[in-house]
Amino acid sequence: MVKGKSINSLMRHLRNKHNIDIKGSKNKRDLLNMGYYHGYKGYRFINNSENIIPYSDFDEIVSVYEFDANLKALLYPRLMFIETAIKNRTLDTLISDAPVDFEYVFTNFLNDYKNENTGNSKYRKKMRNRLELRNKIYETVSYNYREEKAVIQHFFHQNKPLPLWAIFEVISMGDFGFFLQCLNKDNRIQVSKDLNLHSTSHNQNGRIVEDIIFLIKDLRNAVAHNSIIFDCRFQKAKPQSRLKEFLQNETRILNINFRHIIDYFLILIVILKKMGVPKKELKKVIRILNDESERLRSSIPDPVHTSVMSSEYRRKLEGIKTYI
Repeated sequence: MVKGKSINSLMRHLRNKHNIDIKGSKNKRDLLNMGYYHGYKGYRFINNSENIIPYSDFDEIVSVYEFDANLKALLYPRLMFIETAIKNRTLDTLISDAPVDFEYVFTNFLNDYKNENTGNSKYRKKMRNRLELRNKIYETVSYNYREEKAVIQHFFHQNKPLPLWAIFEVISMGDFGFFLQCLNKDNRIQVSKDLNLHSTSHNQNGRIVEDIIFLIKDLRNAVAHNSIIFDCRFQKAKPQSRLKEFLQNETRILNINFRHIIDYFLILIVILKKMGVPKKELKKVIRILNDESERLRSSIPDPVHTSVMSSEYRRKLEGIKTYI
């Protein structure tokens, strides 16, 4: 059996094999706190394991680790707010003048397949997505009933139809994105309008809101599960061109591509502004982001900082300030 390395052995390994200056009780404590595998192994590269960061001092690694942690602390409450607010506003759009139970919504609103010719490939794909969404929702409801989630058990024990708002309480952000995807065009556009995110130039089919959800859910999940975010390695969904064009038109900021974390802050600011969050709060987010960026800049070589934040960071930051 291969024995694991002690913390002293790992420090020696970093010195001898990776030429990183690490010594003393502070570095030892930092390595214990961040972990060799979650810490050094995770933060030694940008985006992919081939793009190694040329660290020479362990304190540089700690600075990147702390930068990442502070970004997550800044993002977490805003992402939770956005998820809840978009769900609630979608709910208000759909059930203000309609029955609230899910079966009615499924039959009358989640019927985008009707826009296609019966039986063709697009029809079958949309129908399959619709049925898979229903299965996912039923599985989630079943799980939450088994876990004695009060909001779910109440309606079953009262022999009442399960309302849409109760389902929104328990489904994931990804499943909520699939819900939006299955909505018919009229409802998608109305949801976009009520969220102040509609654009006749970039949202003719009402897909902007689902694009936003699918894009930021990866960031939301990474933040919630304490995964690494500083280099956007969490990104799974490919940003839609219509969304990038919408954001560029909205903010007048060019080259939004979501390869760097600044673009994720940009989309968060746009959404928060559309939801009426005060300018003071938006400016606070950007100020903290810049403070963290400057703190990182003072702790690592400039080329590494540029690789993390992008060569367009300052231009985009100023553009966001102007947009606010």
